[in-house]
Amino acid sequence: MTAGSTADAPEVLVLRQNIHGIPPSEYVDALAERLPDLTVGYAATPDEERELLPHARVVAGFSIDEDDLERAENLELFACSFAGVDHLPLDAFRERGVAVTNASGVHGPNIGEYALGAILTFTREFLESRRRQRRREWRSHPTNELAGSTVAVVGMGPIGESVVQRLEGFDVDTVGVRYTPEKGGPTDEVYAYGDITEAVADAAYVVLACPLTDATEHLVDEAVFATMPTDTVLVNAARGGVVHTGDLVDALRSNSIRGAALDVTDPEPLPEDHELWTFENVLITPHNAGHTPKYFQRLGDIVAEAVHTAEERGEWTELPNQVV
Repeated sequence: MTAGSTADAPEVLVLRQNIHGIPPSEYVDALAERLPDLTVGYAATPDEERELLPHARVVAGFSIDEDDLERAENLELFACSFAGVDHLPLDAFRERGVAVTNASGVHGPNIGEYALGAILTFTREFLESRRRQRRREWRSHPTNELAGSTVAVVGMGPIGESVVQRLEGFDVDTVGVRYTPEKGGPTDEVYAYGDITEAVADAAYVVLACPLTDATEHLVDEAVFATMPTDTVLVNAARGGVVHTGDLVDALRSNSIRGAALDVTDPEPLPEDHELWTFENVLITPHNAGHTPKYFQRLGDIVAEAVHTAEERGEWTELPNQVV
């Protein structure tokens, strides 16, 4: 949209963004539905962004640089469409007194379902069934049961909690791993990152749902794979760098673990000639565990809740998902 006058300029501005192939117009519609008292618009081009930014009170998008932030003289909230905000000029937001929220929680249901689907795929040996189907081979093969096993979930944020929630009813023991174990969690036991070897020692499945930080880079390495039972399956729905790729390949090659479901890899995209493509006990998906047609609906809920909270409080502080 192009504002014909200041009066036409939207109070809530959605910047150019494309995620999961969903048109950003759905984000505009979601916000307009949840914020009926505010005008919501979309800046489809750089020129429109420059024109509309000075009038917006709320800006929603992946990023904004310091030059654009300086133009946004009426800005009160930047609603980031990512859970991570390290790419943003956070100090500049603080200096200008602009609140920043992130999208933490938007991926909980979809990635929770991905993890559960990966676990059941390996439990019931669907990969082997698929291979036999392609050969038109009607021949039974062994499978397993999930009940009675232990699942370790690394990361107790919204995604990790969503994984644990979806495991309820499967009669499994759950173990959580987090940076601050004293906070507890929804799992039967909670360990620190530094004690991950203890957490995975009895795990049939290890689900990675943590951010990539200095504390988690290569968290899952040779020592961790050596501690896992040989029938363990690794499910990585976090970031590729949480796992030491060379150690993962060695563990798979030597049958130190049973298999892996990888939505993320390091490097990413995974090169066509990478050895991981060749393992039949590895399921690779192209970083689309978070794909959902409801992405902008959930993101709209997060932003609307922040705006409503600010309106009730009369200030842009202590908002849901606020990071600045």
